[in-house]
Amino acid sequence: MLLVRGHAGGTALTGTLYERGERPPLFKGAPDDGAPYVWVCDAFYEVESGGHVQRIDGEKRHVAFESPATRGFETREAAIEAAEEHLRTQFARLGVPGDEVEVELIEDPDDEADRNDASPS
Repeated sequence: MLLVRGHAGGTALTGTLYERGERPPLFKGAPDDGAPYVWVCDAFYEVESGGHVQRIDGEKRHVAFESPATRGFETREAAIEAAEEHLRTQFARLGVPGDEVEVELIEDPDDEADRNDASPS
């Protein structure tokens, strides 16, 4: 499992890339074609009211979430490229230019969780 996280405007969005031999979650809309790499990530857009309030670049934005975006891929490289593009697109939907999105790959999510649990509050 690989986490792909986009940082921009003082916030972040993280999706999961399930790799060969791993089982991605099953839900409506999930790819069922047996692809060796499956990308799963939230998709969202800005609304005038309602939704979740998110602070981006110091401004409050109302964000509504769609069903998670899922896509299957034959290669890891194609999956990572699509994941990065997905993250940039989500931020662009909130007015943050895609070139301002810094993408981070987290190869071992368990190590990331352990580091976060050890961080002082």
